Amino acid sequence: MNDTEALVVQIIVAIIVLIVLIFVLVTLFRAIRIVPQATAGIVERLGRYHKTLSPGLNLLVPFVDRLRPLLDMREQVVSFPPQPVITEDNLVVSIDTVVYFQVTDARAATYEIANYLSAVEQLTTTTLRNVVGGLNLEETLTSRDNINNQLRSVLDDATGKWGIRVSRVELKAIDPPASIQDSMEKQMRAERDRRALILTAEGTKQSAILTAEGTKQAAILNAEGSARAAVLEAEGQAKAINTVFTAIHQGKPDNLLLAYQYLQTLPKIADGASNKLWLIPSEFTEALRGIGKGFATQGAGNPFSAFLPGAAEGPSATADDAFLSGVDGSSSSAAVDDSALTDDSSAEAVAAAEQEVAKAEDAAAPGVTAPVGDVAAESPSTGDASASDDPSGGSPKTDA
Repeated sequence: MNDTEALVVQIIVAIIVLIVLIFVLVTLFRAIRIVPQATAGIVERLGRYHKTLSPGLNLLVPFVDRLRPLLDMREQVVSFPPQPVITEDNLVVSIDTVVYFQVTDARAATYEIANYLSAVEQLTTTTLRNVVGGLNLEETLTSRDNINNQLRSVLDDATGKWGIRVSRVELKAIDPPASIQDSMEKQMRAERDRRALILTAEGTKQSAILTAEGTKQAAILNAEGSARAAVLEAEGQAKAINTVFTAIHQGKPDNLLLAYQYLQTLPKIADGASNKLWLIPSEFTEALRGIGKGFATQGAGNPFSAFLPGAAEGPSATADDAFLSGVDGSSSSAAVDDSALTDDSSAEAVAAAEQEVAKAEDAAAPGVTAPVGDVAAESPSTGDASASDDPSGGSPKTDA
């Protein structure tokens, strides 16, 4: 064998060795598979399902086993484009959904469904139309949780045999028609205005209640103050009356002073433009008698001695008796018999007393409107006053 042949043989051997090396490398490459975490691989041997590869290093039989594309075992989120859906009240709304699902069985997801992602999208659309078709627009807008739960339940049951678990379904947006949106905006504005009016009315109501409570408390305090003032005023008047009463009794006033005060009060009783009924009491004669006796008696103990013209000449018992005898019990006037007065000073005293009585009767005469029967009924019980009928129908008059 020459050198040329030897060289050819070496080249052929080198080529064969290279081919064998390449074949070994290719075989090793096809036999060794590394599966990443959260993925799964389906191995087919001679066209049939053999096993599911777990994450990590896996060995296959070269030229016999075939590894299908790896499946992602993590939870996936898919957002589908808006879908037109007709509600129960025949309004078309556009709804786009978001589906959360996870592949739980790689073999079922590979052999039970050709494209599980497209299948989930179509199933979501049909289920959404079925659910929303039984609701009106208002219920659709306010019942998102109910729609989500129904969609998740239906999709989970339908995709279970595909090795897929639907965990959540969310409605991302619900868009009604433009005309409906305008109406809804008007309705929302009206609702907000109504709530504002209600809040304003509630505030006005609370303000009125607080004002009324304040007025009530003020009225109560004013009433309590008025009551307290009235009590204090009454107590003061009672103390004043008690003081006057005590002073009068401690001073021991006699009948002459009381009778004189009584005569001074008679003009005030008849004072006034209105008609008054003046009943002459039974003590009137006794008062006249006391006044006459007081004026007729002179002395240091007589309070009226200063008014007597003849105070320096002394008292006269005859004038006193004549004055007392001149008072008639059946008449309201006092008459003094001048013939019984023997002393000039006593006569002047009696005349002064008669003038005082006449002034009192003249002041009281315009207000006397008592009927004759009333005065007559008084006369028998007292025996000190009498009334005479006026032929002209006027009021009774007392003669001095």
